[in-house]
Amino acid sequence: MRNQQRWLLLLLRHHSLAQPHISRHLINRSPFQVNRSLRSITSSTIHSRASHMLPYERVTIRSFSTSELAVEHKDSDQIAVLTGIFSKPNRSSDETKLDLESNNVIVTHDLVIKALRSFNTAPDAALRLFNWVSENESERLSSKVYNYMLGILGSNGLVREFWSVVEIMKSKGYGVSRGTFNRAIERFEKEKLNGDVKKLKELYGSELADNSSEEVCSRVCKLICGNVWGDAVEKQLRESKFEFSSELISMVLEKLECETNKALIFFRWIEESGLFKHNEQTFNAIARVFGREESSEKFWKLVDEMRTAGFEMERETYIRVLDNFVKRKMIKDAVDLYEFAMVGINKPSSQDCTFLLKKIVVNKELDLDLFSKVLRVFTESGNSLTGANLDAILKSLTSVDRFGECNKILKAMENAGFTPSCNQQSKIAFNLGSGGKDKESNEFMNYIESTVSTPKSKTWTSLIEGYCEAGDLAKASDAFEMMVEKEGSSHAGYALELLVSLHCRKRRAIHAFKLVKKMVNEKELRVWHTTYKLLVGKLLAQRGFKEALDVLHLMKSQDYPPFLDPFIKYLSKTGSANDALAFTAAVTVKKLPSTSVFLTLFEAYFKAGRQSEAQDFLAICPRYIRNHADVLNLFFSMKPQKTTATIPVTA
Repeated sequence: MRNQQRWLLLLLRHHSLAQPHISRHLINRSPFQVNRSLRSITSSTIHSRASHMLPYERVTIRSFSTSELAVEHKDSDQIAVLTGIFSKPNRSSDETKLDLESNNVIVTHDLVIKALRSFNTAPDAALRLFNWVSENESERLSSKVYNYMLGILGSNGLVREFWSVVEIMKSKGYGVSRGTFNRAIERFEKEKLNGDVKKLKELYGSELADNSSEEVCSRVCKLICGNVWGDAVEKQLRESKFEFSSELISMVLEKLECETNKALIFFRWIEESGLFKHNEQTFNAIARVFGREESSEKFWKLVDEMRTAGFEMERETYIRVLDNFVKRKMIKDAVDLYEFAMVGINKPSSQDCTFLLKKIVVNKELDLDLFSKVLRVFTESGNSLTGANLDAILKSLTSVDRFGECNKILKAMENAGFTPSCNQQSKIAFNLGSGGKDKESNEFMNYIESTVSTPKSKTWTSLIEGYCEAGDLAKASDAFEMMVEKEGSSHAGYALELLVSLHCRKRRAIHAFKLVKKMVNEKELRVWHTTYKLLVGKLLAQRGFKEALDVLHLMKSQDYPPFLDPFIKYLSKTGSANDALAFTAAVTVKKLPSTSVFLTLFEAYFKAGRQSEAQDFLAICPRYIRNHADVLNLFFSMKPQKTTATIPVTA
């Protein structure tokens, strides 16, 4: 009973990290009062949180959320990338680093372990991975990693490499785990490597497995978890003669991550007892433990204490805790963690900034203060925002159907010194227009007008294209008028073609013609040749023959060749003799119409079986056409076999 009360008092003392007023309230009370008050605390403040319940009260039910499964899937993808990269020989360190960065792979301790497991029967690839991590990410190498690598080498019979790694481990003070020892000795004995078997046993002794860090860690954790903390536990830890190294304490804390109260008590006690002075490695270990909590208050107290003591947060710690905060939607804590890390030595990468910005914009509500804070922290550290940052953010906005909020994003990024490129402006304008975001489109164009000094015709054109994509003729027309007014007509050709096409799709070819005529006559806009051709075809299809002829006049005024094919097809099927004559006049370049135009028309009439209309047209043609030898031969060849065609001849 006394030990249980002592454990409760220790828990109470360290619980004051989060609620200091509790310890002050319970000081100098009797054991009965303390127990009663602690029961009250447990039921009122931490009953719902398994990590803060007493050991004998906890019932743990493990389930996997969708986000956890997604993380596992992401890990499997990254492992696949790692195995693919390190399975290839003769690659330089820089090439490897570039491949990892291009695939967004962040090398962590856990990822190294998982990748090594995939190389169990591929020792060469495992060595390439291990050596690269040793050279570039050495902080990811722990006793566990060394032992796993050693196990791969030993079980595959690579004796020389095995002993090389053993020497490195000895220099770092790492022991060989039971599992590694067993894997190596089994292969050595199978291969009858008697000298190596003897060397391994002599070097480490018969108690090798019992003295490994993993074995000692297991015994310490079994003692702590299996008992209520008190004098008995402390006495056994003192008398155990364990050598409490940074590696061992970090392993113990990691094993106690589901017993956070006991992890904290052990962390405090081990230093208070004089057995160990905490360093950067052990502070990071306890930070990773409390970085898993739903409540982050204790975590922040610990990392503040760590920095006050002059220690830095490791990259591994940052990645693990950030991942937990994001999975639990603790975005503010994630941003605070990013800020904390950015003022340290082990600064997050530029990808971390993008990652956080994306998480902020897809959160339930867009928190511009957090968004701006990330930008400020990023830029104040000497970094500059790039188009890639904006592209990633816009993609995330699109994924949650909130692209209309891009103006807020742009404003915040402008305050951080970033202006979107011309291509990005166009992309945004198109998406706003095609998404029917009229108000946001106006705000965006006002922003572009006020902040961008380069010509904005391309952006206006993209906005018009977006409206056309959405089929909004009124907004597209208004935007086109505004574009010509603000930017002039010199770069409006493509936008006009988009607008003409939309008019024609809505069977408003006559209106499209009026717009083109207005732009040519009033704004001196040079219409694209393709626009004229499109307009002619649609006008003829929508009973606009007279307007189509006027288009030919517009084409001639801008030095385009006449567009004949749709007229020939139209006249041969439905056109009258007078229509045909009007057409020949419209395509006349000089004083007299070309004979070839008349011949083409006559042939089309005959091919369509309209000999009578051909005769009528011939009768009103100019004299030089009626008497032309080619015309006479054509009509003669088309006359019926048993009848005589009368061809009028003008003297």
